[in-house]
Amino acid sequence: MSDDPIRLVTIGRIVRRRWRLLTVFALLGALVGYGASLLFPPRYTTSASVLLPGTWEERELLTQTEVATSSVVVDRAAATLGWSGVSGSDLRDQVGAKATDGNIIKISGTAGTPERAQRLSDQVAKEFVSYATRIASETADPGAAEELAALQQSVEDTSRRISKLADATDPGETVESVQTRTELEKLRTALREAISTIKQADPVDDEAKNMVVMGSAARPTGEAPPTRTQLVAGGALLFLLFAVIGHLAAARMSRRLRGEPEIAAALGSTLLGTLDVPVERPTHRSAGRGPRAWIRRLLGLDVRWNIPAPQLSGDEASRQIRYRRVCSRLRDRLPSPQRLLVVFPEGDEIARRAAGQLVDVAGSDPLLRAVAVPVSRPMVPDRERESGALVVLSAGSWTAAELAGVSEACADAGHAVVGVVLAGPVRATRSADRPRRTAVPAPAPTPAPTPTSFDGERDDATGVTG
Repeated sequence: MSDDPIRLVTIGRIVRRRWRLLTVFALLGALVGYGASLLFPPRYTTSASVLLPGTWEERELLTQTEVATSSVVVDRAAATLGWSGVSGSDLRDQVGAKATDGNIIKISGTAGTPERAQRLSDQVAKEFVSYATRIASETADPGAAEELAALQQSVEDTSRRISKLADATDPGETVESVQTRTELEKLRTALREAISTIKQADPVDDEAKNMVVMGSAARPTGEAPPTRTQLVAGGALLFLLFAVIGHLAAARMSRRLRGEPEIAAALGSTLLGTLDVPVERPTHRSAGRGPRAWIRRLLGLDVRWNIPAPQLSGDEASRQIRYRRVCSRLRDRLPSPQRLLVVFPEGDEIARRAAGQLVDVAGSDPLLRAVAVPVSRPMVPDRERESGALVVLSAGSWTAAELAGVSEACADAGHAVVGVVLAGPVRATRSADRPRRTAVPAPAPTPAPTPTSFDGERDDATGVTG
């Protein structure tokens, strides 16, 4: 399992190297979203507003929203609409209500067509106002209004009597007369305040009777979410996200070895060096033919995405130095110039190119022979005149079990693994690999040699045989 942290550069590498596969997943998700839109018919939603005049507390408004969506109101609306096959229980999930600022309750209705949604919202709003008014009328005490009117009449009669008494008192300016008129005026003021307090103490039932519907609901012009476009876009985005998460999970669970000590330990040998292989584009492609290999190449699955981009390469001379150093280490490990078998995994293009270049550089000291070994069922040629095997492979491509299988195949064929060489891709630069052409002066003419002897022997100074 890899413990490397997930960075944005990792996601960017997935998008760059697996954009074809991600595109296929996005198209598949879009098709799934389109199929889901066919299963769920389009819905349209609109709302009608009901004004509640007066002063209302928040809990009272919440109570009114519950009343607006109650089964009694919805059943009455369903009966009035008379839609075939649609009952009140069916409409209960299509009706909603919420309280907004300004003592306004918005009643929303959802239906399959804009016309039905408009009619549903208007009818539920009317039934709500009618039902709320009826409740207010039924809960009000009919005798309370009569008692209030009688009390008000009594107060008016008492006020008139107080006025007559005030007029009948001594109009003089004596202390007694002034006090009497003052007390009578206070009594009349107290009576008026009492009747005003009684009027203000009337419950909110009168306010409930004054509910009004603020016009007809607007006919919806667009579908209610989720629309078909939203389902298609959501499916594409969801599948794309799943594809990226799958790549990251696969990278986390990958058992391919990347470290040099781990690779050398899996092969039971020591690392002799690293070789650079210049490439112009990713070459970690799996070889193969047939429809399956063609599909993998079409989707970009034959290119490893979790391998970092190749670093910038040096010139050809610096790369040749690495190859010569590996050959020198091989000569140091071998007692005398001998033959070696260069083993590289089949399908590892970087390792194949590095092995071929290593055979060319080594020449005959030591004499190398490159052989591709299938990792799934490793088979190494039997030992003939070779005195060991040199394993060349690229890092991050093979697991410990696969490398152990290659090592066991070498031992089974009688080859001891004398060393491990890692090959890595580097970006080739035209300036580094193609030196500039400079003008070379023409060589001066060589004078004719003068023979020093005539006995047919070769003159070592001139190289001419006399």
